[in-house]
Amino acid sequence: KSSFINALTNQKKLAYTSSKPGKTRFLNFYLIDHRFFIVDAPGYGYAAQSHETRESFKNYVKEYLFNNQNLQVAFLLVDTKVGPTEDDVLMCEFLRSLHLKIVVIATKSDKVGNNLLFARQKAIKEKLNIGENDLIMTSSVKKIGFEKVREMLK
Repeated sequence: KSSFINALTNQKKLAYTSSKPGKTRFLNFYLIDHRFFIVDAPGYGYAAQSHETRESFKNYVKEYLFNNQNLQVAFLLVDTKVGPTEDDVLMCEFLRSLHLKIVVIATKSDKVGNNLLFARQKAIKEKLNIGENDLIMTSSVKKIGFEKVREMLK
């Protein structure tokens, strides 16, 4: 998620990145163009933390989402290499229950071949029950897809 934020903002070190996933421990707020915030939340897909810590993260994020009246859109980041997980499905359903606009950002799309890429796109749309316009394929390395995200934020 941090690499996505850095690529989106064209700032290499705005959000801390690590070679090991699961380093985000808090909600990190990034003011963009003095107009809106991007909020980086702890991920849910990696179980490197204790059960107690994972539950604490989950409650922390839920509280933020439930109590934030200004929240306009939720970007759900899905790793293209892995495809949509059960956690992604549950999170998408949860965000939908909050009546939020959901845009799925498929990250690391450069890491898979074209055949698998098309299969992943189809799987993401089907499993998460989203339309074509609600999925953006991105690559932080190749800077693919970020103009479309920026357009949405205008």
